[in-house]
Amino acid sequence: MMPVTAKDIRNAMNRIAPLEHAEEWDNVGELIRGSRDRVKRLFLTIDFTEPVLEEAIEQKCDMVIAYHPTMFKPIKRLGAVASTERVILGTARAGIHLYSPHTALDAAIGGTNDWLADNLGPGDRRALVPAKSSADCDLCKIVTFCPSEATDRIRDGLAAVGAGIIGNYKRCSFEIVGAGTFHGNDESNPQVGDSGRLERVGETRLEMVCPSEALPGAIRSLASFHPYEEPPIEIYNLEPVPVRESGPGRKVVLDRARSLKGIADSVKARTASEVRIARSHDRPRQHKIIGLCAGSGGGLLDDAIAQGCTVFVTGEMSHHDILKAQSSGCSVLLAGHTETERCYLPVLSVKLKEQLGTSCPKMLISRQDRSPLRKS
Repeated sequence: MMPVTAKDIRNAMNRIAPLEHAEEWDNVGELIRGSRDRVKRLFLTIDFTEPVLEEAIEQKCDMVIAYHPTMFKPIKRLGAVASTERVILGTARAGIHLYSPHTALDAAIGGTNDWLADNLGPGDRRALVPAKSSADCDLCKIVTFCPSEATDRIRDGLAAVGAGIIGNYKRCSFEIVGAGTFHGNDESNPQVGDSGRLERVGETRLEMVCPSEALPGAIRSLASFHPYEEPPIEIYNLEPVPVRESGPGRKVVLDRARSLKGIADSVKARTASEVRIARSHDRPRQHKIIGLCAGSGGGLLDDAIAQGCTVFVTGEMSHHDILKAQSSGCSVLLAGHTETERCYLPVLSVKLKEQLGTSCPKMLISRQDRSPLRKS
């Protein structure tokens, strides 16, 4: 069995929950680099508090995956005054690696939000705010117009410098046959037709996708293989394509409508917690469109309402957001911030074992990690 390293685990986590889909404000990924490269014992927790740190050290863990980042904002100085600072110093002193997926795991396919939605019943599911594919972020399209007999050599020249690659396919292009016009001045030397008059010639529009970093080479290649004295070249920046299944929150359109109580019972069973209900003012008897967000979902409430959700499931929400939801025809179910997240840890454990295979280290889930709130 090959030893697993902290880098192996970070890579596995990034496959499970790509960091590119985390919220911009979030502090995700590697937070502390430990002193031991090999990881024999891996520790999972929602909140990385002082009792949890003590437990991780006691269990001789080499790496901790804490769902919530220990530090959200840059730290200017470290002391032993605040609890967060003591945790950071204690983790570094113990040589433990610390990694946080947070909103990347919320957005991920099969992440916390999908897990929370799984118990609601069959139906169509999508992200409330679809993420954008990073594969398309640095792509543009290069377009030219040329005589039909020149298209093959121009295409081959562009492909040779990296244009025309779409997934597992190369030399991808699109052609449209049409007519082009030009009127050359006295100093022009057209490849076809004559100067000094309007000419109409048969042409092919040729277009190919191109990575931005390959664009300078593509322009040079196109110009060298194009027969025209002044090759026409157009460049278009491509917007990233939204990924329907990935992104913040979820919208579920159930195959069969359910009562609010039935939905609440499903959430209660999923999170092993009490569920508080704020019924909308119009109180529909049955609900088919449900929005949800693990943790604190107030930031997605407007998206849920705009997309026709009549129920919004989350962990916690401000008083005024609850009032807004009620007046907008949307009932709210609150199951507790960490309660909508904590029961996902065993699922994450299974996913890591699938990713790491026989190299997977011993995995432990914290027993000290719990909600800070207690019933009186």
